[in-house]
Amino acid sequence: MKEQLHALQSEALGLIAGAGDIPALEGLRVRFLGKKGELTAILKQMGQLDPAERPVVGQLANAVSAEITEAIQVRREVLEAADLDQRLRAEQLDVTIPGAPQSMGKRHPMMKTLDETLDIFIGMGFTVAEGPEVEFAANVFDKLNTAEGHPSRDWQDTFYFDQGDKYVLRTHTSSVQIRVMERQKPPIRVVSPGRVYRKDEVDATHSPMFHQIEGLVVDKGITMADLKGTLNALVQELYGVGTKTRFRPHHFPFTEPSCEVDCQCFKCGGTGCSMCKGEGWIELLGAGMVHPNVFRNCGIDPNEYTGFAFGSGLERMTMMRFNISDLRLIFENDLRFLRQF
Repeated sequence: MKEQLHALQSEALGLIAGAGDIPALEGLRVRFLGKKGELTAILKQMGQLDPAERPVVGQLANAVSAEITEAIQVRREVLEAADLDQRLRAEQLDVTIPGAPQSMGKRHPMMKTLDETLDIFIGMGFTVAEGPEVEFAANVFDKLNTAEGHPSRDWQDTFYFDQGDKYVLRTHTSSVQIRVMERQKPPIRVVSPGRVYRKDEVDATHSPMFHQIEGLVVDKGITMADLKGTLNALVQELYGVGTKTRFRPHHFPFTEPSCEVDCQCFKCGGTGCSMCKGEGWIELLGAGMVHPNVFRNCGIDPNEYTGFAFGSGLERMTMMRFNISDLRLIFENDLRFLRQF
């Protein structure tokens, strides 16, 4: 039996030393030391020995098992080191090769205009207010003094959610002003940017979804002069010192008196060109003094407080700011266009 153990030891050590990879080495471990391995098969013959020989053979078997185990561990470390070295060589990177260029994104021209506009108003003491795009029709129309039967409330002009005409996609961000006046006592000085929706056909100057930025000031003693001063300051900051404005009478149900505000064409200086269609002026926004009925609808006493409101399409402001001729370019996400800004 001793001869069998010595022969097993010699054979195992030779094969282990020549194992070429980890799977082959694992196979040898199972062959010699596994539960059904060759060493186990020899030890099963221990019962045939004299009692005096069993301790000696058992001690020898343990020594053989330990030596084979140690040889396997040593060979495993050698193979793992060789495998790691091979992987490092195969996966090495040449750090001197130029990397693939990564293009940097840019802010959208409309977001640039919005950020600039908000900075101007915040500098004048305004805060920014936001509201839901799905609104109560009461906030969009009724509380803004827009009675039943007004053309803007027709189904062909407004996106309604129900036959009861209770919920709409807001047609302007003036609904945010209603929410502010209902929860905040004067003085109030806010601007409200956001998306709005109307049933317009898409063309160079119209879209069924666009953006507005509106403003509201409510306090004691507010006059039309305050409105003109605020809007003139906006235009001067946004389009350059010396830019002229023109205020024309108009009608909005939520302001009285109301006006349209034009900006002198910055391309031709007012002499007339293709951009201003020969008029020398470009329509910028609508504005006016808040109608007393709007104050009453929001719980504000019109005999104590006055205020002004204004609203402009952000796309129109962007088109003027960056000399863009077609509104559709703002929404098409054409990188050739957007990279210019």
